Amino acid sequence: MNKMKEVRIEKITLNIGVGEAGDRLEKASILLEKLTGVKPTLTKSEKRIPGWGVRPGLTIGTKLTIRGKKAEELLKALLASKENKLSERNFDNQGNFSFGIPEYIEIPGIEYIPEVGIIGLEVAVTLKRPGFRIKNRKYKKRKVPTRHRITKEESIDFSKKNYSVQLIEEEKE
Repeated sequence: MNKMKEVRIEKITLNIGVGEAGDRLEKASILLEKLTGVKPTLTKSEKRIPGWGVRPGLTIGTKLTIRGKKAEELLKALLASKENKLSERNFDNQGNFSFGIPEYIEIPGIEYIPEVGIIGLEVAVTLKRPGFRIKNRKYKKRKVPTRHRITKEESIDFSKKNYSVQLIEEEKE
């Protein structure tokens, strides 16, 4: 296989949205720090949603990004909590995938943390290929050519091959 066509993990983003500042937000930050050992950042709202009591600039969630070897190990544990089963809907057309974990105690090796309680989190996995740097570099930025982008099928094959992911059929309503 061509080395430039090799698919890799660029980053894993963990996110917990609580919708308000306060005690629940602190618990979410504690959970993310216990899971990864990295201090998470707080996210702020950009829109006003009167029905939910959200206004611009209000702290409503916490997130963090993991890269490198640590990301690969973390992804194995996170997928194990889903029994390595994902739906085709979890994959987007740009070759990334995401899924939710309803309760963090489902993750193998993680004990219940009494001061946190039960919280779920969202996991987003961004994939890349060698050469993707051209879209982010400072000098002579370029678009990644269509032939070099990661397709949905390639990301599904990558997750099946490297993480033993099985696709499940969704029930149609």
